[in-house]
Amino acid sequence: MKQDSTRNTSYTVDCEDYVHVVKFNPFDSGDACSLIAYGGNNYVVIGTCRFQEEDAEVECMQYKTLRTFHHGVRVDAIAWSPETRLDALPPQIRFCTAASDRKLRLFTSDLQDKNEFKTFDGHSDYINDLVFAPKEGQEVASVSDDHTCRVWDLEGNEKAHFVLRSPGMSVCWHPEEAFKLMVAEKNGTIRFYDLITQQAILSLECEQTPLMSADWCLKNTLKIGAVAGSDWLIWDITRSSYPQDKRPVHVDRARLFRWSRVNENLFATTGYPGKTTTQLLVHHLGHPQPILTGTAAVGSGLTWHRTLPLCAVGGDHKIFFWVTEM
Repeated sequence: MKQDSTRNTSYTVDCEDYVHVVKFNPFDSGDACSLIAYGGNNYVVIGTCRFQEEDAEVECMQYKTLRTFHHGVRVDAIAWSPETRLDALPPQIRFCTAASDRKLRLFTSDLQDKNEFKTFDGHSDYINDLVFAPKEGQEVASVSDDHTCRVWDLEGNEKAHFVLRSPGMSVCWHPEEAFKLMVAEKNGTIRFYDLITQQAILSLECEQTPLMSADWCLKNTLKIGAVAGSDWLIWDITRSSYPQDKRPVHVDRARLFRWSRVNENLFATTGYPGKTTTQLLVHHLGHPQPILTGTAAVGSGLTWHRTLPLCAVGGDHKIFFWVTEM
């Protein structure tokens, strides 16, 4: 695991294949290491990371692959379950994927002999995002180009079905708002649904399209962020349904928006994967300019570490990591 001198990448991990999606486990798994999952053209790899920023005995970064799961089809999105535990006997790894065949797959493994997966059928077009219920992990929500958001139990039964007005791009489930779901649509609307009444209770407007990605701030439930067109946009949901703050960031188009998990003013955006490089920008709401600019060879995916101001992007046979200031 070398420290990279190229455009301020802090670390890189070499991978067997092109990395389409990368995801740190956002939940505490009971271990000092962080779990990370990444997906390629037909497999998912689960590994652990430890960084010198959190452990002085680590030189740069340690990465170890725990298991590779054959997937058979391109992985488009990955969600971790809060039921994943490394401190249990035996350990339990549980995650769900969305694939290019429009199916969800729920994987459960004890990292030894027990490796199960279930397929959830129902979406009729590409699935853009998915998320586990953050408390108990007994349900999964997914959004698709088929203009629906669906909530499933772990047997693959559909528990709720919301009809959208355009493709669903992002879905978020906040641990402090367990009965609400945030759904962002490509037409620039972000809606919150009450999961008890299954009704929409609040909506936000970008006033520009296409909205490609949105996120609900972990550290402040009132803050929502998104990218639409070439801009990032931020809402305070108590103040207005229109963005409080917005700024053009990526020359062509912005692709992903992710809040840091450690600071409510820190977030990252990526540009569209270009022919050769993807631009990563890290922003702080107190600074007029991005505080970090990185480039990844045809990067895709964007994820923040659970406890460090560190984010990762997938790329061509690599995962790139950047450490930023708080």
